[in-house]
Amino acid sequence: MADPNLGDHQFGGVSTDLKLSIVEGYLKAFTTALRPRFRELVYIDAFAGTGERTVAHAAVEANLWDDYTPARIERLRGSAKIAIDIVPPFDQLLFIDHDARHCAALRALKDANPDRRIAVEEGDATSVLGNILSSRNWAGRRGVLFLDPYGMTVPWETLKAVRATEALDVWYLVSLAGLYRQAALDGRALTADKRAAITRMLGYDGWEAEWYRKPAQDSLLAEVDEREHRIADVRMIEETVTRRLRSLFPEVGGPLTLNNDRGQPMNSLYFLPSNPKPAAFGLAIKIASHILKSGSSSQRRPL
Repeated sequence: MADPNLGDHQFGGVSTDLKLSIVEGYLKAFTTALRPRFRELVYIDAFAGTGERTVAHAAVEANLWDDYTPARIERLRGSAKIAIDIVPPFDQLLFIDHDARHCAALRALKDANPDRRIAVEEGDATSVLGNILSSRNWAGRRGVLFLDPYGMTVPWETLKAVRATEALDVWYLVSLAGLYRQAALDGRALTADKRAAITRMLGYDGWEAEWYRKPAQDSLLAEVDEREHRIADVRMIEETVTRRLRSLFPEVGGPLTLNNDRGQPMNSLYFLPSNPKPAAFGLAIKIASHILKSGSSSQRRPL
């Protein structure tokens, strides 16, 4: 159990459980398939959190059938702890987070596993990950990168650097809700900062022409409305993301749309193999697609 002084990392729900179970299933298949073939298998978690997550359960009042249940905190494994527990094991695990308390918890997790090669890097994920990708010789190495960012914080340039390794399989959680919020319904509210954030994430500025239209005029005598309105719904935004990812990676698995507890689409989970060899990405996609399909059957997709 993590030191309570290091801070809890409270998040999650049904979609979080599903996301982590999908990634865990792939990690097990990955190390099993590649363990005999490569000298080093690496796991990188660019937004690792604390290694575990806490879920707060409210008290439940007594009724005719059940006794009173007090409020409680449930501690569950996060992505970093899941990766440590994978058998066959990864040779090295790299955990990145910008939060000092999160990193302190990750170092405690490292100390609790002295027989494992674990590195904890505190700092901006984009910068730290960029240094890791560029400084390492990926020949003879293969790995899995988990990108579960805080909002829209993964720039397109980072994805290009990942693709260039030709050695990493990526699980990437895209914030549909973030894109939807930034793409204001009224084009007049689409500020320079909002435009820059979306362009930075998607790697091109063509999204605006695709997502916005000026309203049609009912007659020649009608007052001209020069305002642009967003015509893109959540599905169209997700399709744009998918198309962009297909332009960079040799194949794309998913997406699996993850909903909140009210059934609203919040995130899209993608699998992105960087190895361009058909034999390599073909097997990876086959495994990932099977796992994603099993996940999709457990959640409705109300886009």
